[in-house]
Amino acid sequence: MYSRQEASQLRQEFWTAFGQYMQPILSAEGGKVNWVNYKTGEKYIYFKMQADKKKATIGIELSHPDPGVQQLYFEQFQELRKFLVMETKEEWDWLLHTYDDTGRQISRIETTLSSVNIFKREDWPALISFFKPRIIALDAFWSNVKYSFEALR
Repeated sequence: MYSRQEASQLRQEFWTAFGQYMQPILSAEGGKVNWVNYKTGEKYIYFKMQADKKKATIGIELSHPDPGVQQLYFEQFQELRKFLVMETKEEWDWLLHTYDDTGRQISRIETTLSSVNIFKREDWPALISFFKPRIIALDAFWSNVKYSFEALR
Protein backbone atom coordinates (compact mmCIF):
# COMPACT_ATOMS: atom_id res chain seq x y z
CA MET A 1 0.00 0.00 0.00
CA TYR A 2 1.21 3.48 -0.82
CA SER A 3 1.06 6.52 1.40
CA ARG A 4 -0.97 9.43 0.08
CA GLN A 5 2.26 11.24 -0.80
CA GLU A 6 3.73 8.21 -2.63
CA ALA A 7 0.50 7.71 -4.57
CA SER A 8 0.44 11.37 -5.55
CA GLN A 9 4.09 11.18 -6.63
CA LEU A 10 3.48 8.11 -8.80
CA ARG A 11 0.43 9.71 -10.43
CA GLN A 12 2.43 12.84 -11.15
CA GLU A 13 5.30 10.81 -12.60
CA PHE A 14 2.93 8.91 -14.89
CA TRP A 15 1.18 12.03 -16.22
CA THR A 16 4.54 13.79 -16.67
CA ALA A 17 5.87 10.79 -18.62
CA PHE A 18 2.70 10.64 -20.71
CA GLY A 19 2.90 14.37 -21.44
CA GLN A 20 6.54 14.07 -22.51
CA TYR A 21 5.71 11.08 -24.69
CA MET A 22 2.88 13.01 -26.38
CA GLN A 23 4.70 16.35 -26.66
CA PRO A 24 6.00 15.90 -30.23
CA ILE A 25 2.53 14.99 -31.54
CA LEU A 26 0.71 17.92 -33.10
CA SER A 27 -3.04 18.45 -32.93
CA ALA A 28 -5.34 17.64 -35.85
CA GLU A 29 -5.10 21.33 -36.79
CA GLY A 30 -1.28 21.21 -36.74
CA GLY A 31 -0.60 23.06 -33.50
CA LYS A 32 1.05 22.21 -30.21
CA VAL A 33 -1.34 20.91 -27.59
CA ASN A 34 -1.19 20.02 -23.91
CA TRP A 35 -2.53 16.48 -24.25
CA VAL A 36 -2.73 15.85 -20.49
CA ASN A 37 -4.80 18.99 -19.85
CA TYR A 38 -6.63 19.24 -23.16
CA LYS A 39 -8.52 22.49 -23.70
CA THR A 40 -11.67 22.25 -25.82
CA GLY A 41 -12.30 25.99 -25.75
CA GLU A 42 -15.83 25.37 -24.45
CA LYS A 43 -16.49 26.21 -20.81
CA TYR A 44 -18.39 23.06 -19.82
CA ILE A 45 -16.84 20.46 -22.16
CA TYR A 46 -13.71 18.62 -21.02
CA PHE A 47 -11.69 15.69 -22.29
CA LYS A 48 -10.67 13.73 -19.19
CA MET A 49 -8.19 10.92 -18.76
CA GLN A 50 -8.18 9.19 -15.40
CA ALA A 51 -6.38 6.17 -13.98
CA ASP A 52 -6.39 4.51 -10.58
CA LYS A 53 -5.45 1.14 -9.12
CA LYS A 54 -8.22 -0.75 -10.98
CA LYS A 55 -8.88 0.92 -14.33
CA ALA A 56 -8.32 3.77 -16.72
CA THR A 57 -10.97 5.89 -18.42
CA ILE A 58 -10.93 8.50 -21.13
CA GLY A 59 -13.94 10.50 -22.09
CA ILE A 60 -15.82 13.66 -22.75
CA GLU A 61 -17.22 15.26 -19.62
CA LEU A 62 -20.10 17.70 -19.73
CA SER A 63 -20.34 19.72 -16.54
CA HIS A 64 -22.84 22.52 -17.15
CA PRO A 65 -24.49 23.25 -13.78
CA ASP A 66 -27.98 23.44 -15.33
CA PRO A 67 -29.18 19.84 -15.93
CA GLY A 68 -31.35 20.94 -18.87
CA VAL A 69 -28.47 22.67 -20.63
CA GLN A 70 -26.20 19.73 -19.80
CA GLN A 71 -28.74 17.48 -21.50
CA LEU A 72 -28.74 19.76 -24.58
CA TYR A 73 -24.96 19.37 -24.82
CA PHE A 74 -25.34 15.60 -24.43
CA GLU A 75 -28.01 15.47 -27.16
CA GLN A 76 -25.77 17.51 -29.46
CA PHE A 77 -23.02 14.93 -28.94
CA GLN A 78 -25.54 12.16 -29.68
CA GLU A 79 -26.21 13.85 -33.04
CA LEU A 80 -22.47 13.64 -33.71
CA ARG A 81 -22.05 10.08 -32.44
CA LYS A 82 -21.20 8.60 -35.85
CA PHE A 83 -18.28 11.02 -36.17
CA LEU A 84 -16.96 9.99 -32.74
CA VAL A 85 -17.20 6.32 -33.70
CA MET A 86 -15.53 7.07 -37.03
CA GLU A 87 -12.54 8.70 -35.28
CA THR A 88 -12.20 6.32 -32.32
CA LYS A 89 -13.19 3.18 -34.27
CA GLU A 90 -15.16 1.96 -31.24
CA GLU A 91 -18.40 2.51 -29.35
CA TRP A 92 -18.17 4.33 -26.04
CA ASP A 93 -20.49 4.39 -23.02
CA TRP A 94 -22.99 7.27 -22.89
CA LEU A 95 -23.95 8.38 -19.36
CA LEU A 96 -26.50 11.18 -19.04
CA HIS A 97 -26.68 12.78 -15.58
CA THR A 98 -24.24 10.72 -13.58
CA TYR A 99 -22.05 12.00 -10.74
CA ASP A 100 -18.35 12.66 -10.39
CA ASP A 101 -16.22 11.85 -7.33
CA THR A 102 -17.30 15.08 -5.62
CA GLY A 103 -21.02 14.39 -6.07
CA ARG A 104 -21.46 16.99 -8.82
CA GLN A 105 -23.89 16.03 -11.59
CA ILE A 106 -22.16 15.57 -14.93
CA SER A 107 -22.69 13.65 -18.14
CA ARG A 108 -19.95 11.54 -19.70
CA ILE A 109 -19.15 9.78 -22.93
CA GLU A 110 -16.32 7.41 -22.08
CA THR A 111 -14.48 4.19 -22.56
CA THR A 112 -12.66 2.14 -19.93
CA LEU A 113 -9.65 -0.15 -19.74
CA SER A 114 -9.97 -2.56 -16.82
CA SER A 115 -7.29 -4.40 -14.88
CA VAL A 116 -4.59 -1.74 -15.04
CA ASN A 117 -2.97 0.03 -12.12
CA ILE A 118 -1.37 3.47 -12.43
CA PHE A 119 0.76 2.61 -9.37
CA LYS A 120 2.46 -0.28 -11.21
CA ARG A 121 5.09 1.05 -13.57
CA GLU A 122 4.83 -2.17 -15.58
CA ASP A 123 1.24 -1.12 -16.45
CA TRP A 124 2.30 2.26 -17.81
CA PRO A 125 2.89 1.03 -21.38
CA ALA A 126 -0.66 -0.39 -21.43
CA LEU A 127 -2.03 2.88 -20.06
CA ILE A 128 -0.14 4.93 -22.63
CA SER A 129 -1.29 2.57 -25.40
CA PHE A 130 -4.86 3.06 -24.19
CA PHE A 131 -4.78 6.84 -23.82
CA LYS A 132 -2.66 7.88 -26.80
CA PRO A 133 -4.82 6.82 -29.77
CA ARG A 134 -8.02 7.87 -28.02
CA ILE A 135 -6.94 11.39 -27.05
CA ILE A 136 -5.61 11.86 -30.60
CA ALA A 137 -8.96 10.60 -31.96
CA LEU A 138 -10.86 12.93 -29.60
CA ASP A 139 -8.76 15.83 -30.87
CA ALA A 140 -9.53 14.93 -34.51
CA PHE A 141 -13.22 14.53 -33.66
CA TRP A 142 -13.32 17.87 -31.85
CA SER A 143 -11.52 19.62 -34.69
CA ASN A 144 -14.40 18.63 -36.98
CA VAL A 145 -17.39 19.18 -34.66
CA LYS A 146 -16.55 21.99 -32.22
CA TYR A 147 -18.41 24.56 -34.27
CA SER A 148 -21.63 22.62 -33.65
CA PHE A 149 -21.53 23.83 -30.05
CA GLU A 150 -21.27 27.57 -30.69
CA ALA A 151 -25.06 27.99 -30.58
CA LEU A 152 -25.19 26.43 -27.10
CA ARG A 153 -22.90 29.03 -25.50
